Amino acid sequence: MFQSTLLRRTMTLVIGALVASMFLTLVAFLLAGRSVTINNKVETTLANSRRITEAIADCPDIISNEQFRNVLFDSSFMSDNTVLLVDEQAQIIQRPPVENTSVSESELTIAMRYIGQSLPEFDYDKNNISYVLIPSDKSYTQLLITMSNISGTDLPLYITTVSSIEDFDSVIISFVNILALSTLLAAMAMLVPSYVMVNQILLPLQNINEVAKQFGQGNMSVRADESHKGEIGELGASFNILADRLSQSINDLTIERNRLEDIFNVISEGIVVVDQRAVPIVVNNEARTIFSNAHRSNLFTERLQLIPFEEIWNDFDLCLKDAENKQRVVEGPDYAYSSTIVPKLDPNGNCVGAIGFFRDIYDEQKLERTRRDYVSNISHELRTPLQTLRGLIEPLADGMVKKEEDKLRYYNIILNETMRLSRLIDDMLELSKLQSRAVAFKSFPFDINTLLEDLETKFRPIMKESGINFKVKFNSGRLPTVMGNPDRVEQILIILLDNAKKYTPQGGSVTIYSDYIESENKVHISVSDTGQGIHEYDINHIFDRFFKADRARGKKGSGLGLSIAKELLNYMGEDITVESVYGEGTTFRFTLTKAESYDAWK
Repeated sequence: MFQSTLLRRTMTLVIGALVASMFLTLVAFLLAGRSVTINNKVETTLANSRRITEAIADCPDIISNEQFRNVLFDSSFMSDNTVLLVDEQAQIIQRPPVENTSVSESELTIAMRYIGQSLPEFDYDKNNISYVLIPSDKSYTQLLITMSNISGTDLPLYITTVSSIEDFDSVIISFVNILALSTLLAAMAMLVPSYVMVNQILLPLQNINEVAKQFGQGNMSVRADESHKGEIGELGASFNILADRLSQSINDLTIERNRLEDIFNVISEGIVVVDQRAVPIVVNNEARTIFSNAHRSNLFTERLQLIPFEEIWNDFDLCLKDAENKQRVVEGPDYAYSSTIVPKLDPNGNCVGAIGFFRDIYDEQKLERTRRDYVSNISHELRTPLQTLRGLIEPLADGMVKKEEDKLRYYNIILNETMRLSRLIDDMLELSKLQSRAVAFKSFPFDINTLLEDLETKFRPIMKESGINFKVKFNSGRLPTVMGNPDRVEQILIILLDNAKKYTPQGGSVTIYSDYIESENKVHISVSDTGQGIHEYDINHIFDRFFKADRARGKKGSGLGLSIAKELLNYMGEDITVESVYGEGTTFRFTLTKAESYDAWK
């Protein structure tokens, strides 16, 4: 409990007030006691002097009678005064014996020295008595000197008394001790009720303080005690009203913040908000993932780990400096980003931060490139047969071809080019339907072994005619029944075999391999050739529409076959991959899933 600062300060204040009160009381009492002590001594001494003076005035023979005079001066110590008979030269005519004096010889010497110097200056009252206080040679002690003029004698004589007065007598000292002790006891007695009273005030304040701490930690359900009377209870009630309003405001702000965060996070653009020092303070979910495709290196700072482009952060710095919008497009082999940075201004027009908007435009640019390439490829593929047709039809229309055998040859070429155009258009339509899922065909269990054997029978003479060795190998023996569409699978194999035949020279080989991978529950079909192979920079585009790996050799074909094969396999839920070493050959491999039930289709 004594760890409370308020309690320590309050108890210190109480104890300090009691000690100060005791000190001031003692000082006042000492000053008053000193004055009372001196005044009492002066009054007593003056009274004794008056009695002596009156006795001498009533009986002047006392001075002239030596016996009476000795009795008077020798017994003066009984009144705590040393009585002297002094002439006008301040010479002592008679004094008590040394053993009967109430003051020391040194004090008596000081008194007589003062009398000798100041006797002419003494003022006498109506009783013909005067007194003075002078310092003694002892600490806290004064000498009281009284002078009274004796009348009726031949020579001027004075009755002088010398007494020693201490600043405080024993009674005053006793009272001071009693006062100090009683004040100390009263102070100690006041500590307990002071502690209890302060504690009663402190506990409610501590309760309110704990409630405030709970609020600071996010616990908005606690409330202060309002049951106390007076200002403490009013403080608790006011605090609870404040807490209710604050809790409601925080709830409202939390709801609004969650709404903003939801909106913020569903935005397809990456958003990064920075402060005046270009330190990120708000980042949405998209901004944390949008740059995953970018090449990352030398990420020495946190902000480069967030946005791995130093030029974008330079735009942030310039935006904060100039308070102007900054736009940029950052491109790479596998990424492209659009960056727009907008300054944040306060009501005075000062730039207090910036907001960066980032968009992944790689797919858009890729789509635009694909669209341009598509139009270019279609134009090229259509222009070649059309130019051929025009070159043949124009001589026929002009009557320049006279011989029937020449006309027949021209007609055959026109027919072949027309069929080529028809096949090109059919392939384009089929690819478009496959990509838009407008083609409907069913997948069902079928025997892949029979399909491969029939293909071997069909293509062996064709390959032999081109000087190519062709065979089918069942690496894992007879294959299980697979799911798919046999017509479409045959179409895929024909596309792959046509490509292999087209790029394999005489003396080469084309082989179909089949494997059953039991752990995957899939059959792998590979078409491998020993042809010219594919460059590594072409292999990633081999399944694109109209792409031809070796345009310089002028190989015939539309460049749509592999695209159609890939779309057919995607439609059946399968995959196709390619491996190639340029100059050594190429292998296309696709998968077919094993059928769960074969007996129903036997």
